[in-house]
Amino acid sequence: MLIRNATLADGRVRDIRIDGERIAEIGEGLDAEDDVLDADEKRLLPGMIDAHVHFREPGYSHKETWTTGSRSAAAGGVTTVFDQPNTDPPTIDGATFDQKAGLAEVSAVDYGINGGVTDAWNPDELLEKPLAALGEVFLADSTGDMGIEADLFEEAVERAEAADVTVTVHAEDADLFDESAKERDDADAWSAYRTAEAEAEAVERACSVAADLGAEIHIAHTSTPEGVDIASEAGMTCEVTPHHLFLSRDDLDDLGTLGRMNPPLRSETRRENVFERLVDGTVDIVATDHAPHTRDEKDAGIWDAPSGVPGVETALPLLLEEARKGTIDYERVRDVTAANVADIFELPRKGEIAEDNDADLVLVDPDASVPIRGEKLHSRCGWTPFEGRQAVFPELTMVRGAVVFHEGAFAEGGGQNVRRSG
Repeated sequence: MLIRNATLADGRVRDIRIDGERIAEIGEGLDAEDDVLDADEKRLLPGMIDAHVHFREPGYSHKETWTTGSRSAAAGGVTTVFDQPNTDPPTIDGATFDQKAGLAEVSAVDYGINGGVTDAWNPDELLEKPLAALGEVFLADSTGDMGIEADLFEEAVERAEAADVTVTVHAEDADLFDESAKERDDADAWSAYRTAEAEAEAVERACSVAADLGAEIHIAHTSTPEGVDIASEAGMTCEVTPHHLFLSRDDLDDLGTLGRMNPPLRSETRRENVFERLVDGTVDIVATDHAPHTRDEKDAGIWDAPSGVPGVETALPLLLEEARKGTIDYERVRDVTAANVADIFELPRKGEIAEDNDADLVLVDPDASVPIRGEKLHSRCGWTPFEGRQAVFPELTMVRGAVVFHEGAFAEGGGQNVRRSG
């Protein structure tokens, strides 16, 4: 295929020739000896690499499946996902890795599988598998018995460093949660309970342990400017989520328990400061922490509803809307959704539109801004915390040269493990 007249993130208009799975040539006025797609100067971006999703299989397929989750990803311009280990059973040894790998074969997009760390994990088996990363490793009671003690955290970091596997960390210090908030039952009580100080302290502790071991770690879903700054100053990388970039405690009266997640929503001032760090380059990447639950499950009191929101289909469209408005530039969107992710997680043929890279491409019309509607999204859960917000959705998504999504239609399967041998 030849994609003609595509506007790249840096504003250049170029032709892109695709040969098989790879980008073969980038130039101007390339010979049209292949099938031609005229981009008509619309934006062509590298597909988003979402390093943090929960596709819920095995164990919770009523919330999401690899089929529904990966289609939702493709419709949102995501071409690679990293699935987290807290499924049932959790991905903590060779057998559970193989079980999840078998389920993931139906994925419409490329994928990685993260390994988990619990008291029952088998690092000898797990670290022999083609893992995307280790984590998210929990330092709090975020997901039941997935939380671990300090000595096990140190062991996990040491073992992963020796195996050249990135460790991603969920950093919240449960000792700094505000127990007095449990006397409340309003929607803001969860944010009051899981304090910003609890995150900052845990990020500092995790970074200190890693530095003492001569290792590097990646801080997941950083929700506070303090956490972002601590990770950056320590020389570690961090991610932020769309919900922490675009939602705050001010939205909780409308969201109710649909706005409960871990870490929780923060003040509007903190949200603004996190967004500023996204724009100025302090934040390394955006990842969604796509964690769907059914509406029935969310229809509970603030202390009983499960934590988590969907986001894999709306992350890039929300950022593209900000680029359309001029609050962030397209090059920065490219970096935080693709180029930096590929660098952190060592995906040398992904993340950039460059010759010999995988043809993971997303075509968008910057002027096609529409309101987000949960009923039109493709996640099994059928709702979104961003209902009614403006976004720019892709019209075409390609994974390694194959069109997997085009104007509402999907191709079957086709995704591969990014750590596959060879």
